[in-house]
Amino acid sequence: MNELEICLDEHVLLVTLNRPDIHNAISHHAMIEALEEVCTRANSDSSVRAMILTGAGKSFCAGGNIKDMLDRADMFAGSEQMIEAAYKQGIQRIPLAFARLEVPVIAAINGAAIGAGFDLCMMCDIRIAGEQARFAESFVKLGLIPGDGGAWFLPRKIGHARAAQMALTGMTIDAQTALSWGIVSECLSQDYLMTRAWEIAREIASNPPLAVRQTKRLLNQSEHYSLNAMLDDCARTQAGLHHTDEHRQAIEALLAK
Repeated sequence: MNELEICLDEHVLLVTLNRPDIHNAISHHAMIEALEEVCTRANSDSSVRAMILTGAGKSFCAGGNIKDMLDRADMFAGSEQMIEAAYKQGIQRIPLAFARLEVPVIAAINGAAIGAGFDLCMMCDIRIAGEQARFAESFVKLGLIPGDGGAWFLPRKIGHARAAQMALTGMTIDAQTALSWGIVSECLSQDYLMTRAWEIAREIASNPPLAVRQTKRLLNQSEHYSLNAMLDDCARTQAGLHHTDEHRQAIEALLAK
């Protein structure tokens, strides 16, 4: 079984976590490799202008494989030093790969997004949820911490207070709560979820691709930049874009209307 189903259609790369038998858990080596590789592919393929990430079956992603934790198997095997190395060489490659991802990625959250699966959707640029979606930063319930960067992502996305409430209680919230807390931007019927994901992706893909990639980069850099540094970067980036064919073609197309 392939870890991911991948389909490129009209400049949009649809990526489906394809392990419904384990609720699309992402802690095993093959899935980590596959997610890293698809991010690399999107960056290197200029025909890819947007990505959709969703899950097969009833879950979006259950995070780490609980059975492997119990059995001390796969990345959870060995001494403390071995497990530390397994995190660094394993699941922590996923947030780093998504941080390098140049094209916008839309998470179409079709079901439960739990633990590292919740953190995975928080790595995406746009998150929309089906009405059956559920979310939990549930590591503490297992006597663990967010080992893949969730304690970095959550406060930046939803503020410290709500991030602390989710991470310290391990509470599960429904899709409507996720909408009101700003975790997702839209809450939709299950039947309409993927249609809407494609609508957003195609709207992004219809824009000049260099400008889209640079806009995503600047949005991400805003978490680290001072205003002066951001404005310097904008001036430099904008100057380069003014000299591109896609900018001229976009202006000509607008004037032609």
